[in-house]
Amino acid sequence: MRRLVAALALAALLTAGCGKEGSPPVKGPQPDQLPVYPVATGFQLPDSPTWTAAKRRGHLVVGAKEDQPYLGQKDPATGTYSGFDIEIAKMMSASLGFDPKTISFRTIASANRETALQNGQIDYYVGTYTINDLRKKQVGFAGPYYIAGQSLLVRKDEDDINGPQDLAGKRVCSAAGSTPLQRIQRDYPKAVAVAYDTYSICVDNLLSLQVDAVTTDDTILMGFAAKAPDALKVVGAPFSKEPYGIGVSRGDTALRFALDDALAAHEKNGDWKRAYDATLGLSGVPAPQPPPVDRYPAG
Repeated sequence: MRRLVAALALAALLTAGCGKEGSPPVKGPQPDQLPVYPVATGFQLPDSPTWTAAKRRGHLVVGAKEDQPYLGQKDPATGTYSGFDIEIAKMMSASLGFDPKTISFRTIASANRETALQNGQIDYYVGTYTINDLRKKQVGFAGPYYIAGQSLLVRKDEDDINGPQDLAGKRVCSAAGSTPLQRIQRDYPKAVAVAYDTYSICVDNLLSLQVDAVTTDDTILMGFAAKAPDALKVVGAPFSKEPYGIGVSRGDTALRFALDDALAAHEKNGDWKRAYDATLGLSGVPAPQPPPVDRYPAG
């Protein structure tokens, strides 16, 4: 009972740290430490219907996550989004000729990403979006811009779970519609898979002893562990390869290729590393080499 009370207190503390009045500030990148991306002047992309519509509108609408520390997190008090994925979205905006300050970010759950792109609700999506062949049949991908790997987050005092081989009979939480959830269901059927809309709900349930582990990409889990280092830890080696891409409408090849070009340019000029150091780098993990862009043909 004492352990449950302590865990509930920790869960409340994490929730309080998300920007409510009187709570500690949201832990994340400091605005004065973030790179500045010069806006391309005279940029034109008339073959892209997405870019043309955004030009008429005057700004880009970008899908993102809002509950992933150091990657894509929204401060409820200010509505400001921050993190490495957010910086990638800003780089792309500048390269497409739009001031990053004008981006309208829209939170889209993992299960709704393809629909949002297909229906034109967003111009592109940057939010730990794994590139795979099934998704390529529904949407297009620029990138990859980062390679992550699926791992496990457990409570600090957990000694029985050290990798996916230890999940039989354990309640393992992930986001509905996500690649990590599907992998657990497919490759580790003896685990009890639990799905919620967001990883933050999974973490709350982990802290309150409702689930035994949370599984998703190691980048996301490192962020949560960094927020509560006395309560949570990431265990085991990554057991997948997750190439993160920028999702676009499947038919808009012109936009996809323009984003590929932009990613390559920002990696070359150092923006990518500066953005990582100011965001994901705060978790203590040094910047890796960015992956080569896969400019796959149209079709």
